[in-house]
Amino acid sequence: MKAAMLTGPGHFDIRTVPDVRITHASQVLVRVDYAGICGSDLHYYRTGRIGDQVIHDPFVIGHECTGTVIGTGGAVRNLQSGDRVVIEPAVSCGICDQCRTGRPHTCRQLAFLGCPGQLNGAFTEFLIMPESNCLRLSPDLPSVTAVFAEPLSIALYAWEFIKTTRVRQIGILGAGPIGLSILLIASENPDLQTVVTDKVEARLNAALSLGAGRAVRPDILDDASGTPIECDAVFECCGQQEAIDQAVHLLKPGGHLVIVGIPEITHIQCDIHNFRRKEITIHNVRRQNGMMHRAVDFCLNHQNRIEPLISQPFSLEQVQKAFHITEGYKDGIIKAVIDCRNP
Repeated sequence: MKAAMLTGPGHFDIRTVPDVRITHASQVLVRVDYAGICGSDLHYYRTGRIGDQVIHDPFVIGHECTGTVIGTGGAVRNLQSGDRVVIEPAVSCGICDQCRTGRPHTCRQLAFLGCPGQLNGAFTEFLIMPESNCLRLSPDLPSVTAVFAEPLSIALYAWEFIKTTRVRQIGILGAGPIGLSILLIASENPDLQTVVTDKVEARLNAALSLGAGRAVRPDILDDASGTPIECDAVFECCGQQEAIDQAVHLLKPGGHLVIVGIPEITHIQCDIHNFRRKEITIHNVRRQNGMMHRAVDFCLNHQNRIEPLISQPFSLEQVQKAFHITEGYKDGIIKAVIDCRNP
């Protein structure tokens, strides 16, 4: 089978690799149909690492994907060949203290697609996954649209941290796929005011089309009327030090900072006195926890709003081009998608 191997920072090779095979009765063989490029994939592409997770050898990255079942193990009961599925990329053990207390996303033995030392990723023709990680798609939801379910699941989980908080205004710093997913969720409440920042014009325009009250570059955010912006919650979605600093500035006393973005750097700094004086609560978001079913339903019910955010698919052989365009924020692309099917 073919796979796009990241062989070094900024470079892919399309290689023929050994076919994957079912080795456990609960496993499913999936032909990968579409795979999205995530911000974390871009970290690996740029630097070959995220924190202490380092790619040392040629490796397949990618984790946002949909596919078609072409084989099942003997214990699989709810899926059959021909079913279209979206993949939950995190495989948890089910028996550790974290799994037993409702935190499979922080499983002690977690194995994640496209993470070095864990599982080969989705920029390939075929995957083996546990049945429990394969969610059947409705006939009414195209596989390419369902790629958006994975980033949307993270946005839904991020919202869980403030669901009991009275929120009138939020900030979203970074209007990539996850930031826009948070905005999509926020837009279901017409009384909620939203302020979105990004450095890329196409993303600001996308935010406005999805109902953002304001969508501006971060360097011109200050309200021209002189009225300070005070947010009840700010979602930091770009992994940048300056966004953390701006979030603290935007938050009112007692506000919530929800950190969703993954920094490329190992350490970030904060003005502890501003955090302390405002008594800001900080939440760190670790992927998603039990939100994939809700995310798939959301994609189904909001197809007309999600589909404009997704690029025309690139072929697997064009993965280098797709990453180059996405990394450079070119052509107005927000969510680049790779068609992994062999034509």
